[in-house]
Parts: sequence; C-alpha cells; structure tokens
Amino acid sequence: MKSIFIMKRVFMTLLLFLWLSILGLPYFSHAAEQDFSFADAARLAVEASDELRNEYAARALREGAWKWGVRAYFPRLSLIASEDDRLSLTGSDSFHKNYSVNVDQLLWDGGRIFLSRKMERTELELGGNKLKQMASDLGEAVVSAYREVLMGRNILEIREKTRTFLDEQLRIMVREAELGLIRPTDLLEARITAALSELDSLSLAMDLEEIESRLADKLGLEKLPSLSERIDTERSPALPNPNAARVLAEAKNQDLAILRYSVARRQAELRVASLSWVPSLRLTGTFGLGGQNYPLSRYNWSVGLVIEFSSPWLSGNFSGSTGWDPPYDRNARLQQTAVPAPDPAAMFSIRAAKLALSQERSRYEAAIREVHSAAERGIKACTLLDRKRGLAKEALELEGERFRLAELRLSLGEITRLDLMEMRLGYEKREAALVEAAAALLEAERQLERLLDLAPGELASIKEL
Repeated sequence: MKSIFIMKRVFMTLLLFLWLSILGLPYFSHAAEQDFSFADAARLAVEASDELRNEYAARALREGAWKWGVRAYFPRLSLIASEDDRLSLTGSDSFHKNYSVNVDQLLWDGGRIFLSRKMERTELELGGNKLKQMASDLGEAVVSAYREVLMGRNILEIREKTRTFLDEQLRIMVREAELGLIRPTDLLEARITAALSELDSLSLAMDLEEIESRLADKLGLEKLPSLSERIDTERSPALPNPNAARVLAEAKNQDLAILRYSVARRQAELRVASLSWVPSLRLTGTFGLGGQNYPLSRYNWSVGLVIEFSSPWLSGNFSGSTGWDPPYDRNARLQQTAVPAPDPAAMFSIRAAKLALSQERSRYEAAIREVHSAAERGIKACTLLDRKRGLAKEALELEGERFRLAELRLSLGEITRLDLMEMRLGYEKREAALVEAAAALLEAERQLERLLDLAPGELASIKEL
C-alpha cells in the first residue's frame, strides 16, 4: 500500500510539472531567488536581449541562403511550351505545338563560384564574430552594473554602521547636555554631523535602488535575485605570466578574430579579381517535341559547348552546337561574339585588391602588437591595483588603531565626543576607499578577461603555457 501511495504522489507531481510547463509557469516558486554570479548575470542578459535574438535569427536566415547557394553547381533546367497558329488566305493554315527542355550545366569557371561562396562564408563568420562581440559588450555592461550594485551595497552597509555609531554618541551627548556636562553648541554640531551622515546614507540608498532597478531590467527580471558574488577586500588576483597572456590574447581575442576574417575576405577578393580573365565553360542541351496534333510526332535534340571570357580589353563568347531533327535533318552551328574594351577601368581592380589586402594585413599586424601590449598593461594594472588595495587595507588598519586610541583619549577627557564622531567619519572613508580599491581591481581583472576572451571569473584558471 505504501508503494502504491508513493507512485501516486510521483504521478501527481509529474502531472503538475507537465501542466505548469503547458501554462508557461515556473516549476518552483523560488526560481527567481537562485544565486547569480557574474557569469550567470552576463548569460541571462544575453538571453533576455530581443535585439541580439533578432540578429541571431537574421544570421540564421543568411546561413540558410548560403547553403542553398550550392545550387550554382547543378544544372539549370528550363521548360518551354509554345503554340504557333497561322491562318493564310492564299494557302493552307498551319498549327504547330512545341515543347522543349533546355539544360545548361557549368563545367568550369576558374574557381570563381567556389571563391565567391568562400567570401560569403567568410562574411557569415565575420558577422558571427561581431554578434559574439555584441553579446560580450552586453554581458560586460551587466557585469559592470552588477559590480556597481555590490560596491554600493558595501558602502551603504559601512555608512549604516557609522550612522548607528553616530546616533549612539548623539544620545549620550543629549544626556550629557541635560546634565550640563557639554555645551549646547557641541550638541548642535553633533546633531548636524549625524543628520549629514543620515542624508548621505539616504542619497546612496536611492542611487543604489536605481542601479538595482536598471540591472534587473537588463536581466529581464522584475527584481534582483540573490547575488552570490562579493567584493572581497582580502583577495589578491591570480594573474598569468605576460607570455601566457600574450599567446592567449593572440589566439582568442575577438578583435583579432574579426581582423583575421577580414584578411581572409581580402585574399578571396584578390583571387577573384586575378581569375576574372579565366574563361568559363558551359555545356548546353535541348530536347524538344513538336507537331500539329496530339500526340506530337516529331522530336529534335541538340548539344553544345559555350566558352565565355571577360577582360578589361576584350570580352565575348564562342559557342558551338550540333543536333538531329529526325528522320533526315542534322544541324550544326558556330557563333562568336567579341566586345572590344568593355571596361578598361577594371584593369585597376587587381591593383586595388592587392592594396586592400596589404592595408588589411598591416591593420592586423598593428592590432597584434596592440593586443600584446594591452595584455601586458592589463597584468601591470591588476598588479598595481592589488598593491593599492593592500595599501588601502593598511591605511584602514592604522585608522582603526587611531580610532581605538581616540576612544581611550575620550575616556581620559583629552578629546570631546564630537572629536570622536569626526574620527569615526574618517574611519568610514577609509573603509569605503578599501571597497572602492577592491572594486577597481575586479574591474581591471574583468578587462583583462575580456581581452583574453574569458568568461567572468576564468582568469584564475589560466595555466602556464
């Protein structure tokens, strides 16, 4: 009985999941509460982008059109049906019906179709890399907003702690003023200090709410889920050595990938321009049925060869065909066409293609040098920002020692409680500076990851090359 009950529960659960999937509802009510890392946020933003989805759909259409372009290699068929009715006043009338099938098959074109399709494929790959770059930019904007939210929350938490401390000191000073132990002006200044601190906290909270709202919109969510990432002020980055960074950047950088496809496209354009003079060879064939009445009693056929050529100074074609019109007639035909100087300006196309290829290669080589330099600068920037984070931490520790000495001096009567409140505000600034330094280090790491085409958080996984 117990097993039957369990099976019923399982069946009902599966039925519920199926029904929810049909309605398009989430399976679990806490799905929006799942933790989100930097990588999760970037992925969700890309999935929620209508513009990017439309661009991918358009690329899929272009991909399908390119696949059907292979049709150029196959024979071209044409079906012709005609009727010729003639009424004569001086002779007999004639009624002719003709049906024919024509075949035109490309035999050789010097590789122009192949190169043309290769250029189209390169354009598709180039578009794919640009889409990937677009997705990367979109994800990076979300990661940057994510980082701003984390920094804002940390600083707001610091200010709330400071405000709590100031409020406590203000309550003590109110009691001291009632007992006549401090001057009213000191209490007034303390109230102003606490009010300004509360105003700063309120302003930051409003700004943080707006940033969180923008981040939720970019993620396609009504509200932000729980964010799993934290700004760790104790963490030092795990950086690759400069040689490994240069090699990886040259292999995976998206800007370099786009330029490589651009160089390949220019090479294909030069080959197409260089082969423009190569003649093309086509095979033609015709089979026809004719007669005055159905069923048609006469037939004919012919086969031919067409050679076409084109150059800036001379273009034309040469064609020959032979056929049979049973039962007695045979036919043959030769035809030549020549066009002198059809397009003299086209002689510069090869030179222009060579120049464009040379320029593209120069751009690529300059980009490689720039990427290598950017990789080294990125590692140096992370190292310097990590040092800045360490100095900010040391400064905070010293400020903490200074504050503890101030508390001791207050107990000895050497400073006023208002002085202690001012020192607490100085300690808050040091705390905020440490958080900002750690956030700047995270941003520099992310810039290096983008240069190396890595997902957020993958920089530490790079091994020595």
